[in-house]
This record gives sequence, structure tokens and C-alpha cells, in this order.
Amino acid sequence: MKRTPTAKASVDSGRRGLLAAAGAVTAATAMPSLASAQPKAVNVGVILPLSGANAQFGINSRNGIELVAEEINAAGGIKSLGGAKINLIVADGTSTPTTAANVAQRLITQNQCVAILGAFASSLTIAISEVTERRGIPLLTMSFADQITGRGFKNVFQVVSKASVIGRAQFDDAVAIAQAAGEKIERAAIMYEDTAYGTAQAKGLRAAAAEAGVELVMDDAYPLGITDVTPLISKLRGSGAQMVFPVSYLNDSLLLIRTMRQQRIDIPAVGGAAGYVIPDFVKGLGEYSEDILSISPASHDLAPELTDRFRAKYGYFMVHEALEHAVCMGVLAEAMEIAASAEPGKVRETLRSQRFDKGWSTAMTGAVRFDETGLNTLAKPVMVQWQKGELVTVWPKDLAKAPARWKNRTI
Repeated sequence: MKRTPTAKASVDSGRRGLLAAAGAVTAATAMPSLASAQPKAVNVGVILPLSGANAQFGINSRNGIELVAEEINAAGGIKSLGGAKINLIVADGTSTPTTAANVAQRLITQNQCVAILGAFASSLTIAISEVTERRGIPLLTMSFADQITGRGFKNVFQVVSKASVIGRAQFDDAVAIAQAAGEKIERAAIMYEDTAYGTAQAKGLRAAAAEAGVELVMDDAYPLGITDVTPLISKLRGSGAQMVFPVSYLNDSLLLIRTMRQQRIDIPAVGGAAGYVIPDFVKGLGEYSEDILSISPASHDLAPELTDRFRAKYGYFMVHEALEHAVCMGVLAEAMEIAASAEPGKVRETLRSQRFDKGWSTAMTGAVRFDETGLNTLAKPVMVQWQKGELVTVWPKDLAKAPARWKNRTI
């Protein structure tokens, strides 16, 4: 993506060095002599954690959004708007909700963005949504927390299942895999970070365990960025759990799994997406990552005709946050095409009333359709597993790209 001086966002995050403004997808605005002959570019704000502990997730997400914007522009832009190009204005939301909210305010007031995409971490997205709701600007997100679409907001659109649904699927799918391998699960453990993402997903795990009659012999929250997991792992060892459900971002996931395996705790671990489904997980753990399961809101191997383009460009498989943010960009572009407008109110009403089934809008489950709360009713989590260094979909069976493995048994 070519970045031009005129497309840099004037976003002050309130802290020096925390702003990352990206350039325009199109270079038309850099040529004043031709400006009158070109359709006006459409500004789309992108707020992601591009620094700090979650920076890699932010970078992955930005890559997915940029890929889709580049492809749309190369294909002629938004045709119903005379070929208007998408102009991405990317800013660092860091890991601080207040910073993310301030960034959103400035993108809207200074850059007249038609919509905002982001911000991976649910705590950031919740803060941003307060700003976009007041301003009447659509916010498209792949963050999980139930709260995002649970407050009656009219301008927020969540393309993935909410966290409690993902947590329920995390539990139900793992139990189904165990049963297929001949093991009845009676005792399980939950370990989750005490953020909006972790607590909401743990809620779904608890509900599923209660319905299945499975005893939760451990149900512990821990602070994001924990440095000593020894007490947690010691408690897990003595709990008698047959499997454990850790819900965490990358650094915590590496520490938890490494400590478990080093202490020879070999019960199956079923991650809660986030840190368990990116290349850095297998890079950080090596052989300890083999056969680790995780729920995921989407998987690259279900739409290779689209996601292989990401691998070709960036050199790694299209991780779920990149894929889901790509879907956000695809849906927004399709909404503008249908509305023949870049006016935020018209785009919002189109998002609320239409089914999106063109191009990148199809990359998760074939289409996107939002309900009255802004939740995608067609989203469906899948179970993935690390097998020989590759992340593959293993459940449900009708979507599986490889058989699941449970305690060295192939199902």
C-alpha cells in the first residue's frame, strides 16, 4: 500500500510516540492538478493496538484491512460513488481505553471518517463505541465482549459471535471431541484473564458446563500480563480436571501452556482464541503447542480462495483477527456500494437492513447479516488445532479440514 504525506492522520493520542497514521490507499490526492478529475476518496478510520503487549494482533488486523482496501481500489473503488477510492487512516489505540476513545474523537472530527474499524481488544472497542455512538458513526468490530452489542447502541456492528457464545462453543465442542474419542468429561477447569473479553467468555464456559453437568473444579481469573502463573498451575494440578480452558492473549497463553507442560501436566488444553491461534503461539512454544485446541470465531482454511492471498502477501496464514477485520472492511465497502453513499447515517441504515454476500463479506460463513443489536446472526465459531505446526479446523466434522486429535488419538 502506497502511503502519501497528504493521507497522514492528525491524531494526537495524548502520549508522544503512540500515534501510527497510515497513508492513503490511493495516491490521487497527492496530485492537486488531477484532483478535480478524480472522485473524492472515502476516509475510513482504523484504530488498533499497534504498540504494547497486543501490537502483533493490531499489526495482523491492519494487514487484513489493508489487503482488502487495496483490492477494492485496484478493482475500481466504490463504483456507485464514481470509483471513489478507500483512504485508510490508521491510528494506534495502544492498550488504553481512554487513548483509544481520544483517537476515535479526533479521527471523526478532523478526518470526517465514514466509519471506524477496530479495535481488536474488547476494552478498547467498548471505549471507542461510546464516541461513535454519540457521533452517529458506524463502528465495525471483531471484538468479542457481549457488552459491545448489549447496550442498545445503533451504530455498532459485531461481525463475530459474542464472547459468551464463543465460550459456550469452546466448551461444547471440546466435550464433543472427547466423547468421540471415548472419554466422558466430568471435571473441568477454567483460567481466564480479568478483562471484558476473558470474563464474558468465561461466562459462556460456565453456562455450558452447568448444562452438561460437568463440575468446574477450578474457575479462576487472573490479571492481564501475569508474570507468575505457578499458583494457578499448582491449583490446576491438584484439581483433578480432565481438561482446562484457558482464555488469554498471547503472552499469558505462552506462559500458561509452557508452565503446564514443563510441570508434566498433560491434560488437554482448549484455548479461547486470541493468543492460541496465531503463528507466534507455535513459534513461542515449539513442541508444547502440538495438539493444543482452541475455539476460533473464524478460520483461514475455510475460505482459502480468499485467505491464500493474505499468505502470499504477508508470508503467514491469515489469522482470525486479520480475517475478521478483512470482513469488516468488505462489509463496509459493500454497504457503501449498496447505499451509493458515504454519508454515515445512510451507511448505518444499510448495514442494519441488508445481507452482505459479496467478496470478502463471505470469508467467515458465506455472508453477514446483522440483527437489531448489530450482532452478525450468521457467525459460527469453529474448533481449530495445532497439528505439525499448522492451525487446522477440526470441528464440527462437516467443516473439518483434518481429523481432531485427543490424547494422541485421532478421531
